[in-house]
Amino acid sequence: MSGLSASGVPPPKNAFRIPASSIAVANTYMSLAAFLSALVIGSVLHYKKIVKNSVAGYPHEWFPSVSAAIGDWYPERSIFQILCALTSGPRFMSTFLLYQQAATEKPHSKVPTVLLVSGVVRTLACGGWMFITSSDDHDAHDFFMILYIVCNIPWMYSCIVLTNVTNSRAKKARYLACASFFGAIFPLVYFFIQHKVHRVAGAYTRYSFFEWGLILCDVWFDSIMESDFRHTQLYLFGASDAMGTKILSQTLLDREDLRENRSLDQASPRIVDATLPNLISSQWKVQLEFASDLYTAFVFWSVFTSLIPSLFWFSVWELGIAGHELALLTCLSPIIFAIPKTLGWAQSRWGSSALFAATMLGQLAYYVRRPLSRLLTVSAANAAVFLHQTAYWSQPENTNTLYPGAITALGLLLSSLCKHLNYSVNPIWPFADLQSSKLNKFGLILSLLTLLERHTRTDRQHASKVIRSTPFGLKDYFCTSLPIGGLLFTLHSLMSDCSTLVAWTWTGYSHYQPKGPLPHIHGPLILIAQCLGLLIATMFAAPTSSPSPLLHPAWLLFGVGSFTITYRYQDWLGFFGALGFCIFVFAASPSLLRRSWPANVSAQVYFFAMLTYCVLGLASVWTVAYAFVPAGHLLRERSDIVSILQLGSIALGFRFPKFRRLKTTVGIAPSARSQIRIIVTSIALSSLLATLYKRPSQLVRPYTSAPGVITTGIWTLHFGLNNLGRDSQRQLQKLIGDMKLDIVGLLETDLHRIVFGNRDLTRRVVEDLGYYVDIGPTGPKSHTWGAVLVSKFPIINSTHHLLPSPHGELAPAIEAVVDIHGTPVTVVVAHNGQEEDPLDRELQSTELARIMASSYPRPLIFLGYVVTKPLATRPNPYEILVTDGRVHDIDKDDRDRWCEYILYRGLYRTAYARVSRGTVTDTELQIGQFMLPRHGHDIVDDSEAARYRRSRKEDVPSYLWMPKQYYGKGVNRHFYHVFKTPLYYKLPEGAVV
Repeated sequence: MSGLSASGVPPPKNAFRIPASSIAVANTYMSLAAFLSALVIGSVLHYKKIVKNSVAGYPHEWFPSVSAAIGDWYPERSIFQILCALTSGPRFMSTFLLYQQAATEKPHSKVPTVLLVSGVVRTLACGGWMFITSSDDHDAHDFFMILYIVCNIPWMYSCIVLTNVTNSRAKKARYLACASFFGAIFPLVYFFIQHKVHRVAGAYTRYSFFEWGLILCDVWFDSIMESDFRHTQLYLFGASDAMGTKILSQTLLDREDLRENRSLDQASPRIVDATLPNLISSQWKVQLEFASDLYTAFVFWSVFTSLIPSLFWFSVWELGIAGHELALLTCLSPIIFAIPKTLGWAQSRWGSSALFAATMLGQLAYYVRRPLSRLLTVSAANAAVFLHQTAYWSQPENTNTLYPGAITALGLLLSSLCKHLNYSVNPIWPFADLQSSKLNKFGLILSLLTLLERHTRTDRQHASKVIRSTPFGLKDYFCTSLPIGGLLFTLHSLMSDCSTLVAWTWTGYSHYQPKGPLPHIHGPLILIAQCLGLLIATMFAAPTSSPSPLLHPAWLLFGVGSFTITYRYQDWLGFFGALGFCIFVFAASPSLLRRSWPANVSAQVYFFAMLTYCVLGLASVWTVAYAFVPAGHLLRERSDIVSILQLGSIALGFRFPKFRRLKTTVGIAPSARSQIRIIVTSIALSSLLATLYKRPSQLVRPYTSAPGVITTGIWTLHFGLNNLGRDSQRQLQKLIGDMKLDIVGLLETDLHRIVFGNRDLTRRVVEDLGYYVDIGPTGPKSHTWGAVLVSKFPIINSTHHLLPSPHGELAPAIEAVVDIHGTPVTVVVAHNGQEEDPLDRELQSTELARIMASSYPRPLIFLGYVVTKPLATRPNPYEILVTDGRVHDIDKDDRDRWCEYILYRGLYRTAYARVSRGTVTDTELQIGQFMLPRHGHDIVDDSEAARYRRSRKEDVPSYLWMPKQYYGKGVNRHFYHVFKTPLYYKLPEGAVV
């Protein structure tokens, strides 16, 4: 058979020919052989072992899962992995052949590249979960499995789109296989939750059916490639180029001309060169540029959002203006572009590379130990990142495209996803905890690769077109600067973490169920709404001369209405308003960030835009920090004013009749729209899969199996930044887990503000240790510093209180009823005001006493921050709380206290300990251990003499002992101090527990 290559060279007669369809067939049968051999051999040799799991065994579980069949026992594991290794050759080859065939037929389409990238990544991920089994490393196995499923989305989509129009049977088969594959995921997840969370015997067997179904559907989908290659031949032969250099092998594809339907002997076959140099084409460069732009936007948001938490750490320690706030002025760095030629330099290859390299200082600041030095480094990086970003936004070729705004919004989505995956902490933040250095190093490597790509990128010819011929007046500055500043503030303050708007609407529990969404479970719905908004933006981003409907006042009305619902209502209704507001903001973002002014005013426009951002940012802090800032009373608890200002600023960017608007053709190139949609869809799906993966796999249970034992703690966490200015979640989790605390009150925990990085301080404790959580009166509209209750016992219901505060800071309190082994117990977590406002403290203590007394005689535990000395008389809080609240102090003889107190009633106190703060905060952890009377019995002797019968540790049961590793020097600078040991107490005579 004869034919010509793309270069006109026919394959020699002695060329080795392989039917390409045989490669797809080999892939299919070898894949089936690998899995079925493991299933059969495992069932024959180790049946009862591979059907047994952590919940049940045979006969309740009688069909093995894929993981158990392929990875737990020899020899089936080894046979499976050998066959899988052999399968990799046909699998990779069929992927490359399908790409080359599709790229030849559709040379201008980006879908073949999507197919190739997703095909290679899914194959590598497949090797990951096949060769790293769940018994080797459960987390790595699950990660590669989830990555494989996610990559199947673009892979299957690309295969369906690229199926030849004449091969309708293959297209129908692919549709059916794809629908079967993704349809099986929903019952798969349901039965997995039944098994892991509810521990239902037999649920894993049902899960296994769908797991095997996924495997079969996946193999079925890939087997359809055989019909794509039915008329394709593979030639392998040696050849020489014009210089006489020997080419070892060359792959040629010979495809029948299906359109003319000629026979194989009559057709002049089209043979395409598929050597490696041809694969590195312009398509790859476009994909690489897009990835570089996306990561650059991610770094922009990472450095930008790290500045204010780095500087506000000093304000928290000083409890007032410390002078470090001047670092915020680095956001105004674009004014430098007012100097002639600086903007042109920043937009050049060398200038852009230099600025991005300076931006990387924000990541390198992670290795700076001193908080002040770290702040200076981050400030320099922040100045550079704004110069780099505004130079990019100001490029003349970005005038008529929405791409820069869309990629900026996409970078924020990627940052928010990374925070959701990493306990609400951006992994490349300079103040991330010291144990996450691997993630920061990986981020630096990606930044270096991005820098290399941007520096080697082909220079574009900048247009010298002047957009406006008329003068740029004051109204023009208002209509361009304020919308950008208001939008950046909105994106930063509300959209940079998927749990922030959830916290805005949270009100607690009712009848064992949360009244609204939970941050760690329903936060991804915020991400999905944001992704939907950006997808809507791409729908209206085709080049057109018509004005964008996303800048119409009707769209603004939808956004304002959604935000109003979020601000005025709570629970699910408020949350639905938040979803609508997310869609509005991300849909409008690309249009609002589009440059539409002469290049010679870019410096002033971005200067006033960032000045607007700074003013709104400071105003948002003033609403809650009014007691510590100048003129704080003007904005005290007035987040409504800040919200009106930010929405009003954004509104100026919309198309009102009286505003002269620029009429230019705007849009996004089709290839970029396709890339953005793929990434947006991947982010949305990844957030869902990650949430399912991170949900606790077991029921929440108390640490001590002994009935009636409750270990409680109170800790003021200083906003989740430790004494070195780093995130303290890991230290918090370590101490709470070691101390086996069943109920913990955490104070100064509302981090859903730009000054704290919009974080969720409870995420690591809840996800890794397994707790129910009530995040208390939170969100900026509550105007408190926050209180949190985490509990190993179910929360029956809870009520949030804002305590009377006529002069000082607003004090939060949580009143919860907790089900402790069938007995309702009231738990109160509260944070009183500062010592500077005695009237506030008196009123707050009176209200707390009323709350506690109202639940008498129900057992009660009070965990609070109360600024008072022990045994202090009225009007000091101590006597008001103890006497009017009808409670007991955990130990009145402990006179070395000032702000943290544990009070109780209706319980037997068994132990009391004070644990030093270490480097986590400026306040210790206090622990109180209690025991409930047996159900149906009351406290037998509540006298002071009975309550203060102290005991030696050796005289109480061992299950009541505090952890011994914290005696002496302790762990991580945490140790029993003041008494040097926990205090233990005897139960009164006749106590029934």
